[in-house]
Amino acid sequence: MKLASVLTPLSEENLALAAQTGVECVTIRYQGPTLEDWKPAVERIRSYGMDIAAVEDAIAMENIIRGTEGRDKEIEGIISLLHIMKKLEIPVLCYNFMAGTDWVRTKTDVLDRAGAKVTQFNLNEIDLAVSLDDASKPLKHEELAAEALWNNLKYFLEQVLPVAEELEIDLAMHPDDPPLEVFLGRARIMNSVDGFRRLVELVPSARNGICFCQGSFVEMGARIPETIYELGPHIRYVHFRDIRGTKENFTETFHDNGPTDMAAAVKAYYEVGFEGPIRPDHVPQLFGEEAGEPGYTQLGRLFAYGYMRGLMHAAQR
Repeated sequence: MKLASVLTPLSEENLALAAQTGVECVTIRYQGPTLEDWKPAVERIRSYGMDIAAVEDAIAMENIIRGTEGRDKEIEGIISLLHIMKKLEIPVLCYNFMAGTDWVRTKTDVLDRAGAKVTQFNLNEIDLAVSLDDASKPLKHEELAAEALWNNLKYFLEQVLPVAEELEIDLAMHPDDPPLEVFLGRARIMNSVDGFRRLVELVPSARNGICFCQGSFVEMGARIPETIYELGPHIRYVHFRDIRGTKENFTETFHDNGPTDMAAAVKAYYEVGFEGPIRPDHVPQLFGEEAGEPGYTQLGRLFAYGYMRGLMHAAQR
């Protein structure tokens, strides 16, 4: 396994801190449609001795997910991105299939240990819901059926997986967050272990992989590490986090004080032969970080890096 991280912002300070604390590779967000758009960020990361773990976020897929006009143009964009990734030697594309939103929370300032702030989702407070990838994005009710989503996903995979196979790039599907059956009228399909079983069988390919976001699987009620052992052959990327509660009402935790046996999870990744990137996700905001992006500030990541490296070293022994 390789310790990875997203860095927001991708500043010299955050790059230096990540490299100094043992991060091996950095997840990069979408940079643009041409190779030249990507080179500055990639070269900056590599100048610190780190590599690129994966691409995720800000990838245009809304028409693909909905099966609406424009999906073929978006698929062309994904295929173009895969070619850029091949040239830059970036091995994983992480994506999700949530219509109209990314990860959603109803509060971003719940107090945790010693006043650190964490995010929360409570279905009973849905009027407060915010899509954390873009807080300005309106959350409106609309109907979208599950089988339509499955058909749209199959169409997408049939077009893109042959290219991914040729270029030797893994697609890694992220779970729905929260993994409800329906959210604001829209069905969700990556909301259960059964959904991921169906995903890998939908268009069989070694490149049709999973982003195992531990927190989302805990939200589903999945047993960790048993689910890692089952899905291990398909896991290509890991988001390491934990939550306390259920998919209808949960709160994020520090990596070391949630209900999941995190040491057993890390041991399971090694035992299934996972060798890809694993990054801390949705960290608490610590003292002085109140103005930062909820879940994506740096001090909590520094704590997580050390905790994760300790678990990794212990598991390897």
